[in-house]
Amino acid sequence: MTADPPGGSPRVVIADDQALVRTGFRMILAADGIEVTAEAADGAEAVAAVRRTRPDVVLMDIRMPGMDGLEATRRILTGGADEPRVLILTTYDLDHYVYAALTGGASGFLLKDVSPEHLVASVRLVRSGDALLAPVITRRLIERFAHRDAAKATLHRDLSGLTPRELEVLRLLATGLSNAELAERLTLSATTVKTHVARILSKLDLRDRVQAVVLAYETGLVSPGGKEEERA
Repeated sequence: MTADPPGGSPRVVIADDQALVRTGFRMILAADGIEVTAEAADGAEAVAAVRRTRPDVVLMDIRMPGMDGLEATRRILTGGADEPRVLILTTYDLDHYVYAALTGGASGFLLKDVSPEHLVASVRLVRSGDALLAPVITRRLIERFAHRDAAKATLHRDLSGLTPRELEVLRLLATGLSNAELAERLTLSATTVKTHVARILSKLDLRDRVQAVVLAYETGLVSPGGKEEERA
């Protein structure tokens, strides 16, 4: 189990319109010492719960009555410096709602049949400031939807501020490589790679690696279903 950072165990809000799902997740998290500060059956309740209890992580279902999870995620992640991390809950039927949530700042997604161990590990991972990036599933999702707007795409971020090495790191990061794999590919230390990734996120004003992957596709740095574009 990953050690918790200073400040103690994560505090979590669970948002899902199915009471049994919420109860199951609450029991799993509680068994590992993770506090569930509130439960919500729709997006409006989720936003209110986040504002009331200030959790570290939100487990957010997408399809809920009234305000859906996508709008709730948008409202939560425009709340200021103390925003929690949002993990999207979904089924095997990945759709554009999940993609939209990732582009909107969510830190990753979990399938609803996630194992208890993976659920706990995921909550702790995103609380620590990382992103939950499952390379195969995430890349398939991004490739499926990023190209749909290719004809009307505009580069919403200027990549000219990145150094050649940072562009190289971003290209490889978009293929789903971990820091250790990046270090091996580029013959760099893990610390150097971590520094490059941090600078990329800072320069492009991104929350985490998920947004970096999405951006690499949206700017054409990496082509859906194809090889990386040679952009200077």
